[in-house]
Amino acid sequence: MFDSIDDWLIIAVVAGILFYGSSKIPQLAHSLGRSVGEFKKGRNEIERELKAESASSTSPPPASGPSH
Repeated sequence: MFDSIDDWLIIAVVAGILFYGSSKIPQLAHSLGRSVGEFKKGRNEIERELKAESASSTSPPPASGPSH
């Protein structure tokens, strides 16, 4: 009966409306959108740091002058 994700999505939306009421749904969607945005920002920041770390570790060490 509930073989696809679409069926479960419809059930989740109906349950959300029953539990929270139709006035709270836009607020919940807004909060969820902001949370996803913050997650993506954090993920991008970590990816940038990892790329910078790998770039600095692959660069050759600075040449040293003659020792006295």
